[in-house]
Amino acid sequence: MRTITLSKGREGAIQRRNPWVFSGAVKQEEDGVADGDTVRVTDHQGKQLGVGHYQAGSIRVRLLYFGEAEMPEDHLTRQLAAAIELRGVLGLTEDPLTNAYRLVHGAGDELPGLVVDRYASVAVVQCHSIGMHHQREAIAAALLNLLPGVITSVYDKSSGVLPERYVAADSTLAGDPVNEVVVLENGRRFHVDIAGGQKTGFFLDQRENRWLLGSYARDRRVLNTFCYTGGFSVYALLGGAAQVQSIDLSAKATELTAENVTRNGEFEAAHEAHTADVMDWLKENAEPRSYDIVVVDPPAFAKNKHRRHKAVQAYKRLNARAIEAIKPGGLLFTFSCSRVVDRQLFYDTIVAAGLESGRRAQVLHRLGQGPDHPVNLFHPEGEYLKGLVLRID
Repeated sequence: MRTITLSKGREGAIQRRNPWVFSGAVKQEEDGVADGDTVRVTDHQGKQLGVGHYQAGSIRVRLLYFGEAEMPEDHLTRQLAAAIELRGVLGLTEDPLTNAYRLVHGAGDELPGLVVDRYASVAVVQCHSIGMHHQREAIAAALLNLLPGVITSVYDKSSGVLPERYVAADSTLAGDPVNEVVVLENGRRFHVDIAGGQKTGFFLDQRENRWLLGSYARDRRVLNTFCYTGGFSVYALLGGAAQVQSIDLSAKATELTAENVTRNGEFEAAHEAHTADVMDWLKENAEPRSYDIVVVDPPAFAKNKHRRHKAVQAYKRLNARAIEAIKPGGLLFTFSCSRVVDRQLFYDTIVAAGLESGRRAQVLHRLGQGPDHPVNLFHPEGEYLKGLVLRID
């Protein structure tokens, strides 16, 4: 095991159990260290601080284990078991109405670089580090052993999130190949395109927020922008909405939304799906003060800090336009999943949008990712989904 040595005074974050070691903290790398290697991280005096996966880039090491002791050989299996146990505590593993949720959430489960989502009997593994991808076969075997009869197929969907210099192809790691599946979420049925869908196939982090929207939807006219698979639309319709319109730039997304609506009931008269640019659609088709609820849940506008300013301006324009479309007394459900836009900046951006609209607003809820997406207390970077529910006058 090769060694990564930190500069003097740069060990504080690790001592606070933050698992990310940034390149600026590194003083020396032992010759021969390569992407994906498991390495020792030491302070400038040679004291071991932890063990993790090395990868050239701004995040140089993702720590799996802290302290001077040797990392146990079964550490990966232990952490996977702990993550699964937490989902049991959350009531997910035995819930007859929900069989789609996050099993492992990276650093939040002390497995930085690894995401595992359950879709019925399929576990989708997404490795965000080369080191984790080297362990994909062991991860698949552990999942089958830890969830016998529950998980029967494991699919690796990592190619889109790993560095371009590292060649990876998505494939089935264990069990029979399954590329598509219909899952249950709070009794709602959704088609998940595991192989071709965004992320791992479905946005599991919005489960509680979709439920909240459904509780407000009765007899209301709802606009769901960036609808993707139509999660908010389905919950609104089953919540008794009078009318729901779903908008997305992707024709595949609006088709899937329409399919998911049909899976959950007879809503042909109450639902419309439109393929269009959301901002253009709001400008051209959304009459002022015509909706009771508007959902704004766009993809990440900023992947890095260099794009943050433009992203904030885009969020402001989008939300100002959405506020214009809301009736007095109506609700705005608005979100950002951009990691580089923190909770305070997102809040300030929505304040700016509210001021631009010239309308009064009250904050009813501050939202985030579900509890199956836990945030490591010592790694606040793991909190990425921010949301607000505003009542607009």
